[in-house]
Amino acid sequence: MSEKQIFTLQQVVKSIKKTLEDRYAQTYWVKAEMHKLNRYPSGHAFPELVQKEEDKILAQITGTIWKQNLDRINSQFINVVKEPLKEGTTLLLLVKITFSETYGLSLQILDIDPSYSLGELQRQRDETLKRLLKEGLLNLNQNLEFPLLPKRIAVISADSSKGLSDFMQVLEGSENGYSFFTHLFPAYLQGDVAVQSIINALTKIKKVESHFDVVVIVRGGGAEVGMTCYNHYELCKAIAEFPLPILTGIGHSTNLNVAEMIAHRNEITPSKLAAFLIQTFSEFDTDVKNAQRMIFQYSNKVLHQVNHAFETQIRLFKQVASSYSKRVKQEIETEQVNLQRSTKFLLKQQNEQLNYFQNEFGHAAKRNLTLNNNQLAHLTILVKPSVQRILEEKSKDLNQIEKTVRILSPENVLKRGYSITLFKGKTVSKTNLPSSNEEIETITLDKVLKSKVVVVENKTGN
Repeated sequence: MSEKQIFTLQQVVKSIKKTLEDRYAQTYWVKAEMHKLNRYPSGHAFPELVQKEEDKILAQITGTIWKQNLDRINSQFINVVKEPLKEGTTLLLLVKITFSETYGLSLQILDIDPSYSLGELQRQRDETLKRLLKEGLLNLNQNLEFPLLPKRIAVISADSSKGLSDFMQVLEGSENGYSFFTHLFPAYLQGDVAVQSIINALTKIKKVESHFDVVVIVRGGGAEVGMTCYNHYELCKAIAEFPLPILTGIGHSTNLNVAEMIAHRNEITPSKLAAFLIQTFSEFDTDVKNAQRMIFQYSNKVLHQVNHAFETQIRLFKQVASSYSKRVKQEIETEQVNLQRSTKFLLKQQNEQLNYFQNEFGHAAKRNLTLNNNQLAHLTILVKPSVQRILEEKSKDLNQIEKTVRILSPENVLKRGYSITLFKGKTVSKTNLPSSNEEIETITLDKVLKSKVVVVENKTGN
């Protein structure tokens, strides 16, 4: 039996190190997810690199980034991706395989391609948009009815944000003195923590949504670092499904992120967002003033038309009354003349008969003269009272007609509490009868009343 060959642990790891160094002497581009960055106070980082498939880890290894390389890589990322190097992102790494006798196998990260990461972020952005579209959430918040006057505003921002300060300064500095009610719901607005922080703020607002008209998310300008959180699906879903219109002013000038695209409205800066809110009040103010002016002009026009129609009716009534009075007076005068003529004719006829009898019968007439004279005197006595009575009756009729005309004048009718009802500028009659829901005008002594007909009913017995 041969003797066992025994190696020390150091010999074994040195052998592994030499083998790996000989086999993997060059550098490699490797695609992996940086699960954890593990940055130390020294400035070095020892990230955990993984490969996943459907959230299952298929491969895992520790990496090493020395401080000098880490600072350079971070600067490149901020310039290109507008984000620092962070956990949970898929990266394209330039690595060298190393083996340490004390720390074991690792990948020394020499460089990271920020362009690849930029493409990954764009892919994530596109995936979020596709998912929101597939679930019917893309335009959900934008389809909400925007309040006529967004006076009560829930504000999501960092309490020390310059964007918040700019927003409030513009909102409170309105030239027309418009007043807004605002309440701050503090949240982080950039970096990995921003997603859950903003969602938490939205959850709080939703509990008291009846107290607000809109929600605004405002963030200061400056460096566009930490903006990828606004492409996160969960945050965008929360914005899309929120029951109040959400407006964003997160202060950046690059392409719109998903949160801005699905929000009810977005502005490039908090100041412009505040100016938009003020503009809604200003436009409403202008509309109200225009409506007020139109109502005043229309009211004056209607009053002028009503007064003109009323004056026309009064003038026509006076003309009709005067014409009727003249005609009645002429008829009375004609009757009076006819009566006088009839009386004269009767007297003349009696005188002629008397003369005839005198001439014809001579003495017979003389014998009857006394009798006839008595009869004539009696007839004269009878005729005179009749004539006087007829004249008095006609005079009374004339006075009564004049009184009736005066009583029926529009001014006296209105003074006794009556009113005149007009439809389409004419008095209501069988030929000028309004229907239900049509407008009529009622004229009293000192007022013009406008109303609408509810129902038209026939009087009982008619």
